[in-house]
Amino acid sequence: MTITFPGPGLADFERARGIVSRVARETPMESSRYLARVVGAPVHLKCENLQRTGSYKLRGAYHRMSSLSPEERERGVVASSAGNHAQGVAFAARELGIKATIFMPVGVALPKLEATRAYGADVMLAGASFGETQQASIEYAERTGAVLIPPFDHPDVVAGQGTLGLEILDQVPDAATIVVPIGGGGLAAGIASAAKQKAAAEGRTIRVIGVQAANAAPYPVSIDAGEPVQVPVLPTIADGIAVYRPGELNFRIIREAVDEVVTVGEDDIARALLVLLERAKLVVEPAGAVSVAALLTGAVQSEGPVVAMLSGGNIDPLLMQRVISHGLAASGRYLTVRVGLPDRPGQLLRIAELLAGSHANVVEVLHTRHGRGLQISEVEIDISVETRGPEHRTQVVEVLRSAGYAPVVLDD
Repeated sequence: MTITFPGPGLADFERARGIVSRVARETPMESSRYLARVVGAPVHLKCENLQRTGSYKLRGAYHRMSSLSPEERERGVVASSAGNHAQGVAFAARELGIKATIFMPVGVALPKLEATRAYGADVMLAGASFGETQQASIEYAERTGAVLIPPFDHPDVVAGQGTLGLEILDQVPDAATIVVPIGGGGLAAGIASAAKQKAAAEGRTIRVIGVQAANAAPYPVSIDAGEPVQVPVLPTIADGIAVYRPGELNFRIIREAVDEVVTVGEDDIARALLVLLERAKLVVEPAGAVSVAALLTGAVQSEGPVVAMLSGGNIDPLLMQRVISHGLAASGRYLTVRVGLPDRPGQLLRIAELLAGSHANVVEVLHTRHGRGLQISEVEIDISVETRGPEHRTQVVEVLRSAGYAPVVLDD
């Protein structure tokens, strides 16, 4: 049985695999008993967060640049990226002996900037938004003749990313469903096309589910419209997949090869990051964890083995700290309340005793006499505590209310 999609064919993916294997390692496939209980089927995690440069982007960048002619290589390459694509291009260029210039937004996270420079690329900071940064890279290519390396919308890039689809089926031959993050669509297009073509050649079928952050989700709208549609992008912790419009080739492949595209919210992503840290001992960036978020929300159903793609692990430690706190709150394991108190001795002690009696561990207390609307005889405290889950969280609030206080929950 054969099946075809726009873009690379099965032979192209197999050829790309031989090329990409020169620099990309075959990343581990880990099983998760915790997620298996949630889904009701075996769940495996494809750990591309452990790839060299910390993400799958190396695959597409190296494959694209390997196809450049000697004359094109002499001109050098240019790319624009806020993180993973930058590092993938810089690393691939170093391995191939090509000069790379990377444009990154002003204010890019310092670890990503330093990593890109460490791989040998010249980094130019330009633009407050990624659109401005991208335009700067295009103008540089036109001015210097450097070859522009796109992050997702190119057949060579799709073929490089699609090598993961072949790896997945080698590691989990009976996989029934693959869940993949979607930004511009290079990864999902490559995995879906390669995996489905290979499965068809083996006489079977496989489902591929794409996942987008709800705050940056052009694919569901575009699929409904039958063509790529630009959507506004709201702030999201999954900045690695925050794309306002699908790639042209990527859209044509995904429309045919991906069975469904679902979205997940910010709380869902934070919870997934926390689950991966606690249960799988894996550091994954928010964009790379949306596949697990989809499993946790029940958006993905499967009767057979599921593979969740962890597409990257490059996360700023400061962002991780904030996301963990948010994930704890979203999981009902962290609570911050604001309580008004009479300004007299012993009130803070009484609150502490009530919390201790309810077995909530105090993490932080902020005390002020200057809150808006406070009377001269009143103070206000913001108190953060660790809780054991949603039920315990509710109990803690009720203990304070029963004692005559009016706690305002601040992290809802």
